[in-house]
Amino acid sequence: MTLLSARPKHRPVPPVDRPVPAPAGASGVPRPAPSGPVARPRRHVALLVFVLGVLSAIGPLATDLYLPALPNIAADLGTSEASVKFTLTSVMVGLALGQLVAGPLSDRWGRRTPLLVGMAVFTAATFGCVLVTSVEAFVALRFVQGLSAATGLVVSRAVVRDVFDGDAAAAFFSRLVLLAGLAPMLGPVLGGQLLVLGPWQLIFTALGLVGLATLALVFLALPESLPADRRERTSATAQLRLFGRLLRDVRFAGPTLTLALSFGMSFTYISAFSFVSQSRFDATPQQFSLVFAVTTLGMILGNQANVALVRRVEIHRRLALGLVGSLVSVAALPLLAATGLASLVTVTAALFAMMVCTGLVSPNATALALSGQPPRVAGSGSALLGTVQFGLGSALAATAGLGGPVTLSGMSAVMVATAAGALAVFAAAAFLVHRRGR
Repeated sequence: MTLLSARPKHRPVPPVDRPVPAPAGASGVPRPAPSGPVARPRRHVALLVFVLGVLSAIGPLATDLYLPALPNIAADLGTSEASVKFTLTSVMVGLALGQLVAGPLSDRWGRRTPLLVGMAVFTAATFGCVLVTSVEAFVALRFVQGLSAATGLVVSRAVVRDVFDGDAAAAFFSRLVLLAGLAPMLGPVLGGQLLVLGPWQLIFTALGLVGLATLALVFLALPESLPADRRERTSATAQLRLFGRLLRDVRFAGPTLTLALSFGMSFTYISAFSFVSQSRFDATPQQFSLVFAVTTLGMILGNQANVALVRRVEIHRRLALGLVGSLVSVAALPLLAATGLASLVTVTAALFAMMVCTGLVSPNATALALSGQPPRVAGSGSALLGTVQFGLGSALAATAGLGGPVTLSGMSAVMVATAAGALAVFAAAAFLVHRRGR
């Protein structure tokens, strides 16, 4: 049973490059053309949005839900706060590396099996966090959480590629980000409320129950979207060649690098502004939580604006609008500082505008990167996209604090550089595609 029969009827976006030829099978003989879609009852799109949105939110929820409990965890485990903060790095590394594993597996075995295994491992690791007595065990389990949660991120994007193309995919990704965006907005707030009700272990108990519910949701409500005759069975060497070919394809590499640089811009804000708001503007933790919620709402509004623009504005122009708007918004930060107008309110306004524009960048860059690839390699493409996004974006964001304590000027410099880089990469990729006349 597949989702392919639910493919919407729409006018596809005119291609800007020729699709990459499908790789040969293990024997070197080209694989046969995929068969037609299997007939099945059409599932309501809202259900698919909900299931894939929950899967996309698992990673961010695992990252953000426990943030208010870091001091409590450090005290309870008898370790330093810096050691406990390393668990955040651990889960991010797991999210990046796990996608490289889950993506190829989903191309080989289909989408459901890796998802079910991944959600089962995530649930077990999360309940394991409730029982830890040392920070070393906690770090290890958080890494396993990230590895397994990555299946939700990468496979949800691959399922969208299986079912949608072009503008339809961009609109669907916007709806996914709407649900996934609730996790970073509500995660710290919900975590703080759970701490009122009980110890920090209650947070991971609740997260484990979410994992268990997600496992049941996938089992009951998400049919297979990649039929057996469209799966790609390759060796490890062939998989590496496929990754290399994707990185050489400007239609994939351009939007992927654009997305990674844009993510670096927004993640710099996410990882640094808690320090800046308290040291520069004397904000309380509660005020920072409010700022975080407001700016996350901006990203959600940007996603929904993208949905409204799908039938009016071509996908490349929507992406360009988001990139230009992001650069203008973050360029306002050093200007506010230089003119003495920087305050918690004015800086939040600039960050809100940036996050609205980010809501235009993410779904359109993702759709452009994956729509140019055949469905049989969508899992691998999604994995590589996610790994570059998390790996490069997080590394660039870390440079904001290399010179010492994080400051508004240091944060702004990284954000302006990454925003400008994202726009430059997009323009260069568009120029290369246009020059080749594809």
